[in-house]
Amino acid sequence: MLDVRRMQVLRAVVASGSITAAAAHLGYTPSAVSQQVAALERQAGTPLLERVGRGVQPTRAGRLLSEHAAVIGRQLAEAERGLADLRAGRTGVLTVRYFATAGATLLAPALAAFRREHPEVRVDLAMTDPDDPLPEVAGGRADLAVVVRPRGRAAEGVRLVPLLDDPYRAVLPAGHPLAGAEVVDLVELAEEPWVRADGPGPCLDTVLDGCAAAGFSPDFVAESQDYATAQGFVAAGLGIALIPELGLAGRHPGVVVKPVRGPEPVRAIGAAVRPAALGQPALAALVAALAGAGAGAGAE
Repeated sequence: MLDVRRMQVLRAVVASGSITAAAAHLGYTPSAVSQQVAALERQAGTPLLERVGRGVQPTRAGRLLSEHAAVIGRQLAEAERGLADLRAGRTGVLTVRYFATAGATLLAPALAAFRREHPEVRVDLAMTDPDDPLPEVAGGRADLAVVVRPRGRAAEGVRLVPLLDDPYRAVLPAGHPLAGAEVVDLVELAEEPWVRADGPGPCLDTVLDGCAAAGFSPDFVAESQDYATAQGFVAAGLGIALIPELGLAGRHPGVVVKPVRGPEPVRAIGAAVRPAALGQPALAALVAALAGAGAGAGAE
């Protein structure tokens, strides 16, 4: 295989017309330049230069390799510029996973801020269940996932950056006896029929842990996999529900929403990333943008 560095030496000789001039341009000795060209000729199996007076000129093979060396030189320069842009976070692709209720409140404003500073970085988005994306991040199939922090430790090789604490609210039918209360004690809901608004996972765990702390286990009479449907069930009088604030952006007209205490269940939302990947400027900037959006949402 032809040596790319020796081809660049040949190109310098052809461009300057002499070995001495090429050596001065490259910062080599004339002897070193001659040795590099001779080694390239052995690789090529044919002479590449011929003497003309006090200088040299390329043979047909030498001209061919010199032209290719010029193309390779431009490509290497482009590769170096591209690598520098990638290292600096000016270009590249980030793969992001998120769950539905985090999209509008967290991800949308964070992406708007991120794209103002990194317009050439493409962000590939895909929605997923809040429980599932940790293995994708750990396995390198996603750069970042917005998740509800699971009970216990996160997946091996994943770091969770806190973004937002999302408190649960009591969602009651409009005519419920507690509809006029300012705050609902969780124990007051112990004897109520419940609508389960979350599937198994950290969101449901947060609700169950809160009920356990209040001394009871909820009696679920209906299940839903989304918060809009859960509100509809509550409005129809099937039961009451606990739904996080982020899930109440669109409120059903037939329900009332009240703060909860004793305790107030709160789901912790974070950005799951691989610790080593946080050294990438673009990813670090996106995490910072998400943290800023989370701070803004928490202040509302």
